[in-house]
Amino acid sequence: MAQEIVRSRAPLRIGIAGGGTDVEPYASQKGGVVFNATINRYAYCSILPNDSNRLSIRSLDYGTFEAPLDGGPLRYDGNLDLAKAVANHFDIKDGFDMFIHSEAPPGSGLGGSSTVIIAILKAVTAWQDIHMTKHEIAALAYHLEREVLGLKGGKQDQYAATFGGFNRMEFRADGVDVIPLSISSDTIDELQYCSLLCYTGKSRESAGIIDSQVKSFKEGSNEDALDAAKELAMELSNKLVHGNIPEVGRLLGESWAHKKRFSSKISNPMIDAMYQTAIANGAYGGKVSGAGGGGFMYFICEYDKKHQVAKELTKWGARVTDFMFEPNGAHSWRTIV
Repeated sequence: MAQEIVRSRAPLRIGIAGGGTDVEPYASQKGGVVFNATINRYAYCSILPNDSNRLSIRSLDYGTFEAPLDGGPLRYDGNLDLAKAVANHFDIKDGFDMFIHSEAPPGSGLGGSSTVIIAILKAVTAWQDIHMTKHEIAALAYHLEREVLGLKGGKQDQYAATFGGFNRMEFRADGVDVIPLSISSDTIDELQYCSLLCYTGKSRESAGIIDSQVKSFKEGSNEDALDAAKELAMELSNKLVHGNIPEVGRLLGESWAHKKRFSSKISNPMIDAMYQTAIANGAYGGKVSGAGGGGFMYFICEYDKKHQVAKELTKWGARVTDFMFEPNGAHSWRTIV
């Protein structure tokens, strides 16, 4: 018997500059600025309504979960809590099967968990016919992930996955501004041609890095680095609008130098060696995407030396990943299965 299924997808992102200034309490106290871009790697969510009162969740990354929906709020225990938080928030009583899949491994630095909850929200709201703006979706995702579940991190990932494209984001105590950048197709094509994304082979747990960064800020030891990173996010995004790719690459490297001062856990000898290898072989600059400590590294290279950078990085065990920049944010659709 044919059944209607609701699906959604949300794009992962590369954090280009200013990441870390979107983390509390810095974001509220001093105002954060982040520049990021989404890519054609996604988190997916599928919902198939059933005739029971039960919720069944399967995830390629996080396992399985099944429970009745008439026994009160679902208990948070570290197993698929993102989906449980959404179901609890909307007080869903209609039975459904959910399948979740992310194209980035946990700890990748591409905004994975936040992108997953955006995909879940887009699917659930489409299924339940709940109308929310992009800002409302992103703000709710942040609330559920960071405040209800207590998962460590900043605010940029939820907004990047929701809005998509190249955005400068400004974070204040009273709200978030998402400013889409007007970048010519020629500039995007050139940036694409010069960009290299590679997986270090090491995932990382961002919570400890975030805790270390917050502790340093409260002690006053990294405030100037956060301030400098925020200014560089503004400068780098402006340079990209004007099409100066080599200067964008140089500023990317400068931004990474400041980010490493946020916490001693952001880099390590292997990452430093990989970075120096890339620079020595033709990268203008680069950085670790996300909180740091591992995951993916992003470089902007001289166009005719990118292949050499890639070759040398693979000697460190890195895996180069093909990608394209994705101009669109999260969306949902319906189909018959």
